[in-house]
Amino acid sequence: MKRLMLVGATGLVGSHVLRLALADLSVEQVVAPTRKSLVPHPKLLNPVVDFGQLPQDAEWWRVDAVVCTLGTTIRAAGSQAAFYKVDHDHPLEVAYLAHRHGARAFALNSALGADTGSRVFYSRTKGEIERDLQAVGYASLTLVRPGLIGGARQESRPAEQVAVRLSGWLQPLLPRRYRVVPAERIAHHLLQAALAGAPGVHVLPSEALL
Repeated sequence: MKRLMLVGATGLVGSHVLRLALADLSVEQVVAPTRKSLVPHPKLLNPVVDFGQLPQDAEWWRVDAVVCTLGTTIRAAGSQAAFYKVDHDHPLEVAYLAHRHGARAFALNSALGADTGSRVFYSRTKGEIERDLQAVGYASLTLVRPGLIGGARQESRPAEQVAVRLSGWLQPLLPRRYRVVPAERIAHHLLQAALAGAPGVHVLPSEALL
C-alpha cells in the first residue's frame, strides 16, 4: 500500500490519474494539493494551497511517490514568465519538497520535443524541467512525453483542438509518435511508473503510450 501525491489533479490528464489512483487497491491514500477543493473521497487528502507559497514542512508531503501533471499554455498563463512558473518552477519545488520528506519515485507528464536546446520556448521549458528533475535525487524518475493529447478539456485551447481534429482524420497515415494519445492512456502510464518505482531515469516517448 502506497501514499501517492498527485499534482495537477484538476487538469485533463491529472483527473484521469486521480480516478485511476483512487480505484487502485495498491494505493492507500492520494494526496492532491490543489488551488480549489476537489470532490471528497475516503482515500483523498486534498490540501488547498497557493503553489506560489507552498508550505515547506506539512505532514502531507510524506508520500512514497509523486505524479505531476501540472501544465498550462502561454496564452492561458498570460506571459512566458507565468507559463514558466507553472510548467517548471512549481513542479520542481514539489519534487524537492516531496523528496526531502521521503518520496522515492517521481513521474512527470512532459511533452514530445522536450529539449533544453530547442528554439521553441515551450519545448525548451519542458526540456529544462526534465533536466532539473534529474538533479533532485529520485531513485526512480519517469518522463512521459506525449504529443497531442486527446480528451475534453475544461479550459479552451483552440489551436490544440484543431490540431487534434486534424490528427484524428489523418491518424492512419501518421507515424505513431505524431498520433493523438488519449489522456487516459497517459494517466495509466504515469500512475504505473510512479507505483512501480523502477530504479533509474526512464523516458516514455509518445508512440510508447498508445
